[in-house]
Amino acid sequence: MVTLHEVIIVKAFEAAARLNTTVSLEAILLPCFVCHRKNDFAFLLHLSDQYDALYSKRFAVFLSEVSECRLRQLNLNHEWTADKLRARLTRNAAERLELPLFLLPGLPDTVFEISEVESLKLELISNVTVPGTVSQLTALQEIVLIHSPAKLQLAALSHLRENLKVLRLGFEGPEQVPLWMYTLQSLEELHLSGALSAELSRSPALDSLQDLKNLRVLTLRCKLTKIPPSIVDVSSQLQRLCVHNEGTRLQVYNSLKKLVNLSALELTGCGLERIPSAVFSLSLLQELDLRENRLSTVEEILSLQHCRRLTVLRLWHNDISCVPEHISKLRALETLDLSWNKICSLPPRLCYCTKLRHLDLSHNQLASLPSEIGVLQCLQFLSVAFNSLESLPEELFSCKRLQVLALGNNSISSLSPRVGNLAQLVRLELKGNRLESLPAELADCLSLRLAAVIMEDGLTDLLPPDVKDRMKRR
Repeated sequence: MVTLHEVIIVKAFEAAARLNTTVSLEAILLPCFVCHRKNDFAFLLHLSDQYDALYSKRFAVFLSEVSECRLRQLNLNHEWTADKLRARLTRNAAERLELPLFLLPGLPDTVFEISEVESLKLELISNVTVPGTVSQLTALQEIVLIHSPAKLQLAALSHLRENLKVLRLGFEGPEQVPLWMYTLQSLEELHLSGALSAELSRSPALDSLQDLKNLRVLTLRCKLTKIPPSIVDVSSQLQRLCVHNEGTRLQVYNSLKKLVNLSALELTGCGLERIPSAVFSLSLLQELDLRENRLSTVEEILSLQHCRRLTVLRLWHNDISCVPEHISKLRALETLDLSWNKICSLPPRLCYCTKLRHLDLSHNQLASLPSEIGVLQCLQFLSVAFNSLESLPEELFSCKRLQVLALGNNSISSLSPRVGNLAQLVRLELKGNRLESLPAELADCLSLRLAAVIMEDGLTDLLPPDVKDRMKRR
């Protein structure tokens, strides 16, 4: 049932709409609500909008800017209650409890009642001002601002400076990078996505990072022409640097030499034709990812032996046609990804990297595998899918620690009974080959379930019934 004060407000709106004057709407509204709670006030404002949206637009002309902002905030708080916000909580990729808000006219005050929030994600939200009540979010570690320029009240800045660990910013230009970002002295991860310079020919702008004394991870998706010199400000503590350049050629790498404590480096889509020499001086480097570049040869890989702790090397999505013999010098390698290249053959000496556990050679042009592959006794993951293999060396089935073996989309006509030696195998991909039967010894792969063998339906029917039953019962 419509209450009396609801009727009064609607009639007041109708009367005001007929007046062609600049009568203050506050003079009409406030007497109606002086005895009511904030949520009632917001509800009635919402009611007027439902009655006729044109009225709301007309009344906005009569409101002072301050009153209009207050009314908008009241309506926002009324619509986005704490219970409604709590229902939107989800786990993000970092396993933090995240509250994602998208395309709102502002930031509801009710957000700061959800004390369990660990990550606050705001996307395409205008008029964001973070109040001091952000301190009520005692679990908050991460803020994500995607095209949502934000201002901080002084109390909020003081709190976030001491407590915020992760900041992710998506922006259109350097003018949208907030200055308060440079004062977050407890920040451990900074992820920036956007143009840091309006002209690619100019040096990209990134102000001093010297106050970010705890920064460990820096990600830049910014179409850079050179590594920003300001990175030197955090050279002593930075451990991970990721530059995703989306195909723009990165030409200057001198700043890399100063990052003496760097343990992980990603240079993606940087137009690289060679491995930058600056990388070879990073003696503490453990992970190197150079995907989506223009590498056609990696002869200089020999110099990576100076990175004695290098355990992960990813050269996927390039144009590499040949792997040099001296890759064997990288004796500490545990993960090697050469997928999505143009490799026709492998040097046997690759198998001298005896600590390899993960080897991805998929999406190449391999016609065979070296028999020396049996030396890789630590190998747990091997993918040679999407190649031109017609057979497999028997020595492959000596790699008894294999857990995943991906052989799909080749021209393999038979699978050796020695596959039964792979007692730890949990996944076997065979689909897209020329197999006409499968060995009964598959049942000896004690960890392999029938559902984890990816193959054509007809092949399953050719397995002996007892083999199928044993593999189904696991």
